[in-house]
Amino acid sequence: MSDGLPTWNGDTAALRAMQDELARQVVLRDGFPKPLRTVAGFDVGFEDEGATTRAAAVLLDADTLAVIDQQVARLPTRMPYIPGLLSFRELPALLEALAMLPQAPDLAFIDGHGIAHPRRLGIAAHFGVATQLPCIGAAKKILVGEARMALHEMRGAFTPLRDGREQIGWLLRSKPGCLPLVVSPGHRVAMASAPELVMRYVTTYRLPEPTRLADRIASRRAPAPCSRANDVRAGSAATSLGLLNASDPAD
Repeated sequence: MSDGLPTWNGDTAALRAMQDELARQVVLRDGFPKPLRTVAGFDVGFEDEGATTRAAAVLLDADTLAVIDQQVARLPTRMPYIPGLLSFRELPALLEALAMLPQAPDLAFIDGHGIAHPRRLGIAAHFGVATQLPCIGAAKKILVGEARMALHEMRGAFTPLRDGREQIGWLLRSKPGCLPLVVSPGHRVAMASAPELVMRYVTTYRLPEPTRLADRIASRRAPAPCSRANDVRAGSAATSLGLLNASDPAD
């Protein structure tokens, strides 16, 4: 139970209670080495019509972005897809992929949400608490919350993502002409640090390089051209941003 991986027995109420418990362990202060020496990207896909969970991990030099190592872990999928509980489904394979790397990274980037989650425990927060690694979530769509201020088209622009009065992350324009990323701290990263750290590792693509490489391996696809949505206007809700899609997995 210490790693947040209970045996799946169909008790979703118990998992939601565990989410609340684990969310209280999330640390929203910077706890990563300075300067960073290594970073890693993690992402998850599924094979065999969902029967196999495939997790990709890519370890990079933090200065040059040279790939040090990359690994893919495949495990039997432990539970069905349940909205809001995706991290319990994905975490076992992610932990296996991490263990296969020659060393743990100084900072992990996870393709998914950190605290920008209804219970403040998306996959990046869950992974961070389980491993005690500093983590950031960089997701492609909003799961919960809304932006109330306009987001500039300029590269690197960001605006708060709030759920009620609570800030749970940022919308970050990582590439002009593309939908913004949903960036939120996962563990041992301060809210204010998250967008700068993501932009530090954005090259010419929408995604930061660690998760871009992991995404290609986990999803077995080539980079796709970014999609264009309406600008984020003040007071616009998540659905009007073109960032929320009920058919997408809710982690």
